Formats: sequence, structure tokens, C-alpha cells
Amino acid sequence: MDSRQSKLLVAIIDQFIQTAIPVGSKELLIRGDFSVSGATIRNEMRVLGDEGYLEQPHISAGRVPTAKGYRIYVKEYLDPGAQEKIVLKKFNTLKEQYFRRKDQERAYEAVGLLSQMIPNIAFATVPHKPGVYFLGLAHALRQIEFQQNPMLASAVVEVLEERITDVLRKIEIDEKVRYYIGEEHILPQFQSCAMMITGYSVRGEKGVIGILGHMRMDYAYNTVALEMVADLLRST
Repeated sequence: MDSRQSKLLVAIIDQFIQTAIPVGSKELLIRGDFSVSGATIRNEMRVLGDEGYLEQPHISAGRVPTAKGYRIYVKEYLDPGAQEKIVLKKFNTLKEQYFRRKDQERAYEAVGLLSQMIPNIAFATVPHKPGVYFLGLAHALRQIEFQQNPMLASAVVEVLEERITDVLRKIEIDEKVRYYIGEEHILPQFQSCAMMITGYSVRGEKGVIGILGHMRMDYAYNTVALEMVADLLRST
């Protein structure tokens, strides 16, 4: 196979890969890859066909590559670098989406783990998503304080669903565990409640993980549980 035939074979395979339509001499001339006549291209295509690199599905159709054509293409003429920019752009977009999902999954899993360790509500802000994710509400509301005071239970639900994000914006957050116990200046609903929070960071995205419940919570146990889960979140 001479250089013109190899160039022709590569052009036909590249175009067929993109279009899945048999390639004729007219299409190759329109693309401007060859400065020879249509008759010359057709003759070279006939030669490539005779050598088993191309086949003609129908008499009036163009040519398509055979398995033999593909084999020599990948062995001798394949140029992955020609597609590198296109692939890299798509890869980087999908990679970022992949890591965003993983960041979110880690936060969800951390809240799930914490909620299994405590009888209170576990919550966290989730990277790249608005609002707060929480678990353990039903379990926490079984505690006697909430059963005896349905309005307090309703207030806690309201805070979690509508106001916790604003609360977290107003208070100091770092990697220390900080305690907010019955502090009405944060929210009136907190007068019988307590909140423990600490910060974490995932790929530069800062977040908060914490515990919310009645003031009669086990602060020592909850502190250790929160620190352990937060450290796990920070290290993964």
C-alpha cells in the first residue's frame, strides 16, 4: 500500500466511523483531502477493495472498511493524539461530575453513620447542593420532651426544613466542635434545644456536620461521635 492509498484508507475509515454511511469519491473530494481527480480516487478505492481493506455494500454505494482495513488502521495509522483535546474536554467535564457525586455521597454516608450512633438528629450541609441533609428525626421525636411538647417538635422540624441554613451562616464554624444550647438569640425555637456542629472540607468545598436535639442530650458521647465521623469525612 503506497502513501496515497494509506491516506485514502484512513480518510474513508475516519469518515465512516463518524457517519456510518458508505464513503464515495465525491465526499472525499468535497472534504478537500485529495488534489487528484475523482477517477483516480475511485481507482485507488478499487485497489483497496481488491486487497481486502474495503468493501462495497451495493453496486452504487461507496466503500466501507473491512475487518482487515480496521486492523491495519489501528496497527499502522491510528493517531489517538488527534482526538486528545476532544476527549480531554469531555473527560474533565465528566470527572468533575463524578467527584461532585462522590463528595455528596460522602456527606450522605457520614450523616447516615452519625445518625446510627446517636438518639438525636444528625445533619450536614452537602457539597454543591443547597439546604441541609438530615436523618434521625423520627427517632429523636420519640424522646419524652418532644412527645410532651408537640409545638417544640414542630418547631424543630421547621428549623431543619426551612431555617437551619440561615442559622449556620450566622455562627462561627471551624474544625472545633461548637455548642449552642438553648440560645434564643440564634432562633427562638432553640430555647429547649441544643446543637453541636463542626466544619469539614472536601476538595476545597467547606461544609458543616452536626447534631440537633433536646437540651437533655449526652454531650460527652455526642462530642466523641461527632468528632469521629467528622474526621472520617475529612480524611476520605
